Amino acid sequence: MIYLKTGKAIDYIRESSRIVAETLQLLKRSVKAGMTTKELDKIAEDYILSNNGVPAFKGYPDGSIDSFPAALCCSVNEEVVHGIPGDRVFHDGDIVSLDMGVVKRGFYGDGALTVGIGQISETNKLLIEVTEKSLYLGIEQAVEGNHIQDISVAVQTYVESHGFSIVRDLTGHGVGKRLHEDPAIPNYGKKGNGPKIRTGMTLAIEPMVNAGTYAVKTLKDGWTVVTRDGAASAHFEHTVLINGNKPEILTVC
Repeated sequence: MIYLKTGKAIDYIRESSRIVAETLQLLKRSVKAGMTTKELDKIAEDYILSNNGVPAFKGYPDGSIDSFPAALCCSVNEEVVHGIPGDRVFHDGDIVSLDMGVVKRGFYGDGALTVGIGQISETNKLLIEVTEKSLYLGIEQAVEGNHIQDISVAVQTYVESHGFSIVRDLTGHGVGKRLHEDPAIPNYGKKGNGPKIRTGMTLAIEPMVNAGTYAVKTLKDGWTVVTRDGAASAHFEHTVLINGNKPEILTVC
């Protein structure tokens, strides 16, 4: 079921999304060589809690022993998404994808970005730039009357024109009452396919782009998704409100 939001629901999603945006910018300023992924996760959780929010990823999906154990997904180099913070140390030349969500007043926001640490390769610089640009091109298609895969095609066309690959096993999604709602938003597809976009939708649009092939696999921890060929990957995400012909990006500060 696709939920259309109005009134207070939109206000609450906007509030959660603002905390996401502020946390991501804090992490972007804080991450450095010599720091561990676990230390970065603590910064994220502390900031979320200081704003009376709850880390949406911690304990996802059901609070069981197999649930995600941290506030932040921290994915380094060949890790695509869902990297679990721990003792891994950041090094000069790494690229790091930071993905997180917040729930407050019962509504969710979700966002991600990728940063380079120190001097990164020209290929990885371009990978980050193309992935971020593809996100904004996708968002431009998120208007009343278009279809979900119009977003997908915009992302895919731009990414593949630069020789990179779109991850096909993972998608964006609706967000709001739950962290993951309908509709699924693939980053590849066919123009005019998928549900029609309607005012009141809140969508988490999130290109995941590999420098090599699009093939991925999940590690034995049950969470961390990596590229099969070991090539680097980048990830950007915004929570977006569909508001007629002008999509509003909520994960900004």
